[in-house]
Amino acid sequence: MTLKLTRLSPALGAEVHDVDLSQPISEALLAELRAAWLQHQVLFFRGQTLSPRQQRDFAARFGPLHTHPIYPQHPDAPEIMVLDTEAFDLRDNAIWHTDVTFNATPPLGAVLAARKLPEVGGDTLWASGTAAFAALSPALQTLLTGLTATHDFVHSFPLERFGTRPEDLARWEQTRRDHPPVSHPVIRTHPETGQKALFVNDGFTTRINELSQEESDALLPLLFQHFAKPEFTIRWRWQAGDVAFWDNRVTQHYATDDYRPAHRIMHRATIQGDVPF
Repeated sequence: MTLKLTRLSPALGAEVHDVDLSQPISEALLAELRAAWLQHQVLFFRGQTLSPRQQRDFAARFGPLHTHPIYPQHPDAPEIMVLDTEAFDLRDNAIWHTDVTFNATPPLGAVLAARKLPEVGGDTLWASGTAAFAALSPALQTLLTGLTATHDFVHSFPLERFGTRPEDLARWEQTRRDHPPVSHPVIRTHPETGQKALFVNDGFTTRINELSQEESDALLPLLFQHFAKPEFTIRWRWQAGDVAFWDNRVTQHYATDDYRPAHRIMHRATIQGDVPF
């Protein structure tokens, strides 16, 4: 089949029509979806009826799945991370971030399914790192190429919030041992498309290693602000049954926290990635 797509912005994003992710996906359709995903960086599917296991199985067609060290797992599919505002404080998702860059091999991508939504609010925004990089001046592109930055788990998961109970403290301490700060290139090369992308994020990036602390503190906020410019972003207004599938290697996202005290539940399957270069 030839996918029916609606582009949603010049920088990134497309809605896929007439694909039921709960049904078996042929190799031919999978190849079309992957090509569209690489081109548009985030794909959206309306009106899906995926069970947690079906969501897991779809995501696993793109690679082995990652299990988050902090967030709860679904009892029917441990590979599915449960983002439930009544069970867990999710304020940390209301910041521009790329998932799990505190890992030496950050995720390749993720599949997010809407399970329970507020009547209004709770939108998610995505931003394109390739568009952000392309819009930098040539001089700044040259400066940043070859630099590395530190990414730290603690930056978004501070002990004072995530280690308050004994069982939480034990999990936090184990995660800290398993995930010491790591360095990634400031400008990443996409391993499949070859495109260059800005690869720092406000959620986990703490400093640019080759600069002084003063220089890093001046430059990183500029890059964070640049990445989030409206012309590089798209905002998705969730409906029941929606699924989003994004390339975590070259995007950031921001889950707006504007719907309290309404209840919101999302399920995420995260696909393992490789070492950025």
